Amino acid sequence: MFRLDDRTALVTGASQGIGEGVARLLAAQGARVVLAARSVDKLERLAGEIGEAGGQAHAMALDVSAPESFEEALGTLPEGFSEIDVLVNNAGITRDSLLARMSLEDWRAVIDVNLTGAFALTKAVLRGMMRRRWGRIIAVSSVVGLMGNVGQANYAASKAGLVGFAKSLARELGSRSITVNVVAPGYIATAMTEGLGEKARDELTGAIALRRLGTVDDVAAAVLYLASEEAGYVTGGVLNVSGGLYI
Repeated sequence: MFRLDDRTALVTGASQGIGEGVARLLAAQGARVVLAARSVDKLERLAGEIGEAGGQAHAMALDVSAPESFEEALGTLPEGFSEIDVLVNNAGITRDSLLARMSLEDWRAVIDVNLTGAFALTKAVLRGMMRRRWGRIIAVSSVVGLMGNVGQANYAASKAGLVGFAKSLARELGSRSITVNVVAPGYIATAMTEGLGEKARDELTGAIALRRLGTVDDVAAAVLYLASEEAGYVTGGVLNVSGGLYI
């Protein structure tokens, strides 16, 4: 189950964290994976590791904040990687601040990367999916986009925007057998959360029904399901991967 043989997936923000975990899992399940991020050195190392494990991956430099560069970047993909079947819009940034102190620059930067970048890249690969009458578009949002969070008005707006974008696109593309869904992670154990003190970590886990932080693998498994044939009748959905932080 959940095999992706003969499918090509593009994962943004693939150089670390959730994006890296998603890329590794999709490759392990048979997909050819295009690794996209700004840090090409990290991507090339990851592509090498995936290859050593028996998978197929190709590193592609991509700045999600520069949509005008997308067509050129996609045009460099080698045969076998150029027709994107699965798009995982994962790249994102934060520039947290209370609204009274938030600059217009910080608002625009987060919206441009997290939301506009996803829109532009989806549009760039969509024509091929429509022609082949098959596709999976998956946005990595956040429970913050569903529940809000102090000091993250820009981030929450961008992540909520992905939900509206996905639901609208699901209605547009359903007749072409293209599904569009959202994964909304909660607090995930990453390098950032590892730096928290014991008290802060206890406060975080105390708000989660399962009493633990999520892992990158938890999120990657949700993405894999939505990318698979088995999820062919699921579209316009939001898969809450928060351990019960948001119910």
